[in-house]
Amino acid sequence: MGGNGVLYPILGFASCVAFIYMSFGDLKLSSLPKGLSLSFVERNGSHFILNGKPLYVNGWNSYWLMAHSMDENSRGRVSAMLQTGAKMGLTVCRTWAFNDGGYEALQISPGQFDERVFQALDYVIAEASRHGIRLLLSLVNNLQAYGGKTQYVKWAWQEGIGLSSSNDSFFFDPSIRKYFKNYVLTVLTRKNTITGIEYRNDPTIFAWELINEPRCMSDPSGDTLQVRFYGPKSPKSAVNPGEWASTLGSDFVRNSNISNVDFTSVHIYPDHWFHDLGFEEKQRYVSKWVRSHIEDCDKELKKPVMFTEYGLSNQNKDFQASQREQFYRTILDIIYKSAKKKGSGVGALVWQFLVEGIEEYNDDFGLVPWETPSIHKLTIQQSCRLARIQGLNQQTGNLKQMCS
Repeated sequence: MGGNGVLYPILGFASCVAFIYMSFGDLKLSSLPKGLSLSFVERNGSHFILNGKPLYVNGWNSYWLMAHSMDENSRGRVSAMLQTGAKMGLTVCRTWAFNDGGYEALQISPGQFDERVFQALDYVIAEASRHGIRLLLSLVNNLQAYGGKTQYVKWAWQEGIGLSSSNDSFFFDPSIRKYFKNYVLTVLTRKNTITGIEYRNDPTIFAWELINEPRCMSDPSGDTLQVRFYGPKSPKSAVNPGEWASTLGSDFVRNSNISNVDFTSVHIYPDHWFHDLGFEEKQRYVSKWVRSHIEDCDKELKKPVMFTEYGLSNQNKDFQASQREQFYRTILDIIYKSAKKKGSGVGALVWQFLVEGIEEYNDDFGLVPWETPSIHKLTIQQSCRLARIQGLNQQTGNLKQMCS
């Protein structure tokens, strides 16, 4: 899946890498069913293309959509979040399409699925389409939340076929690769019980993210897994937030260069990277970090780059509410300037937006958009100025009306 001019959901990378080596055999994407209002997003070089025109993305993360679609009493929150995104001119939402083992799992055990949970994911996709929102669907977690790679390793170990009990065996154990390959195949060929469309044929799905924030601590060289940060051999390793970042088995440029990957992605969390710097110093670093990755994609990779998570913690000792607006604006301004010059910086997704009543899914980065007027206004401004680059006459619905 990939290359210029793809006519089906594209495959994201840098926060997500690692399974390009797995062949999907004869799995092919069949022709697009008639009657759909959305078109597939394509890639041409360092740009996303929609209906022959460049596409720039302003979007958000709401990882909890599937979990809240399982119950009729909570589905209203999913609709409310998607409607809110649409009203702010947002076009892409990143969310989890996995829950492996444990409570209310989608994949109960390798190859065994809970139909009720799958129908909840059906609802998320159908409802997103109804509101004109595309989805970036993540397929597994590097972290232990919702099972993650740890669960896959446990399954292989429990069956007595695992090569190692190390979590990093997720990246090289043939049995685990087979588990994950079968999972991806099941998701791609799932026929939505609401729309009747197979997931792989649904243009509502903007892209697939293979794994959230992968790291391979057992191989600092980056030969097993390279992603997110610059690797130890990269001439840009000095741009990393610290020497530790080059020891995570990461190399942004090397793995992003794989031909089957359509775009790169980067996460931005200066709070986690720097504990002794003040806000202004973090701001300066973030500006350098974002520009550096856009430069990589402009000059070397020739692919779009999406900043698929960015956030500022409210737990910082010097935190002030106004800092979030400044931090977000720094990132969004750089994206806008790149887009205006037809560069590879094509969009960003804030972590995370919520609605009232789901406090258990919140963290120190989350916010309800309408409860923070400055962020709400900034978000709409970014949606509109990106829309103007694309041409307001190309827009429909809320975005055209709001930005004109």
